[in-house]
Amino acid sequence: MSAASVPQPRTAARGDEDEKAAAPGGRRSLAAALFLGAAGAAVVLLASGQTWSRGTVGIGGGSVPLTATGGDVTGLPTALAIVGLAALVAVFAVRRAGRFLVAGLLTLSGAGAATAALLGAGDSAALDERAAVTTSDSAARVAELTHTAWPYVTAAGGVLLLLAGLLALRYGRAWPAMSGRYERGTGPRGARKSPAPVDPDRPEDLWKALDRGEDPTTI
Repeated sequence: MSAASVPQPRTAARGDEDEKAAAPGGRRSLAAALFLGAAGAAVVLLASGQTWSRGTVGIGGGSVPLTATGGDVTGLPTALAIVGLAALVAVFAVRRAGRFLVAGLLTLSGAGAATAALLGAGDSAALDERAAVTTSDSAARVAELTHTAWPYVTAAGGVLLLLAGLLALRYGRAWPAMSGRYERGTGPRGARKSPAPVDPDRPEDLWKALDRGEDPTTI
């Protein structure tokens, strides 16, 4: 017996121990990314539908109140939140370079949603357009303009998406992926067991072979 063959099982065992030790970290980062991504997308979609700005426009000696939602100001946060949510799901459908690219898309979606929300926090164009429509005067402008905190809530949701993307970029290689062994016909559930041999002296075996479309006389 050669002494060189003794350390090999220890090397394999050490590799298994390292993989088991790294698994909890991968699971924690995966859970954190899923939570941050889902929460961030939900916050962006919810906050974008709220009132971002208020004002008034003079008409007929009086004033008419005007409001604008996040969707009126900019549609980018909503669109990017949907893209980011799709990218978060797609992370598990791809591997290696594909996973890195999808994680990058998730990161960019979060950064873009946050930036668009911050840029729209002080916007008055949406209310000016409403003022022009309300007064039928293209030169009309909104007065007493005020802004709410919802644009900043939207930006916070974008930051959560951004953090989820960064986690995917950093730890995504250790996360599980869809495997071909779970596809129909190739996985543990889809694998077919080979039929038991047919005993010509047992009528029930002959009937089972006929049900399978086999010719029992040739088996």
